[in-house]
Amino acid sequence: MTRAVYRFRNCTMSRDETAAPTYEATCVAGEDTDCGAVSGEHLDPTPVEKWIAEHTRDTTHTRYRRTFSDYTDVQPDQWL
Repeated sequence: MTRAVYRFRNCTMSRDETAAPTYEATCVAGEDTDCGAVSGEHLDPTPVEKWIAEHTRDTTHTRYRRTFSDYTDVQPDQWL
C-alpha cells in the first residue's frame, strides 16, 4: 500500500478579469436519450437564451443544461 501526505495552502481566488467568461447550453430533453443539441459557446448569455427559445419552439424540448465558464487567479497564502 502506498501512503501519500498532502500539504495544502490557504489561498485567495479571484476572477480573472482579463479573460471573458463563456456561456453554453445543451438540450438534455428526450424520451430514451438526450437530444444533445448544443448552442455553442458565446461571450454573452443572450444568444444562448435565444437559441434555447428557438430550439424549444422547433422541438418542444424543455430541459437544458446551461454552462458558465470563467477563469480564476489563485494567490497562495503561507504554507500551513
